[in-house]
Amino acid sequence: MTELAGRSVTGRALAVLGAFGAEHPRLSLSDIARRTGIPLSTTFRLVAELEQWRALDREADGRYAIGFRLWELGRLAPVNGGIREVAMPFMQDLYELTRENVHLAVRDGDEAIYVEKLTGHRAVPILSRVGGRLPLHATGVGKALLAAAPASFRAAYLCGPLVRVTPYTLVDPARLAREIEVVRKRGWARTSEEMSLGSCSVAVNVPGTGAALGLVVHSVRRDLDRWVPALRRAAAGVAAVLSADTSPLAEAR
Repeated sequence: MTELAGRSVTGRALAVLGAFGAEHPRLSLSDIARRTGIPLSTTFRLVAELEQWRALDREADGRYAIGFRLWELGRLAPVNGGIREVAMPFMQDLYELTRENVHLAVRDGDEAIYVEKLTGHRAVPILSRVGGRLPLHATGVGKALLAAAPASFRAAYLCGPLVRVTPYTLVDPARLAREIEVVRKRGWARTSEEMSLGSCSVAVNVPGTGAALGLVVHSVRRDLDRWVPALRRAAAGVAAVLSADTSPLAEAR
């Protein structure tokens, strides 16, 4: 039995949804069939059901995009509905102070997922997007999350392939291990044009949450450490609110 023949109906429907991504936000019916390996007739039926359920939307040109129903469900995810809402006021304070890109990210496997971000028209253009994934070793929030991860995970990550995103991305395992150890000791991470040329970043972990807060600024502004106290205050504030919200007293209210 082939992999395709062995898929359940649910598996095939999920494969259809999984065909969409940041690089493929809109797909034709034939695109979906080709990317999933599902016969066109079956793809047609699955897409029709997903459209009826509003998981997919059909646009004027006949192509499909992820529907509003999935966005609604995604907002219910604990990491999105919990820490994101708590962190937002602190992120707004950081933006008002710095006028730079502000990120909130969590680790999922060997990638950083961007839960929320704030930016302005004067901030440096960046690659990140809400819901997007970027490598841990090439981003400030990613390095902070990597430093906070279990030692066994860090060791395995360093043994894996480290993608060179720019000429400045640190991909030597020994050098990266030393840098992550420095991050663990001093409590904050930084990058310099390792994810995108022209930008640097600085980030700290939010204590007890598995999340990290970071700023991305123009690479000409090299004095990144001046933003560390503000990031730490914001991270401590988020952690304190979350801790209060999950205390026995808060749960009894």
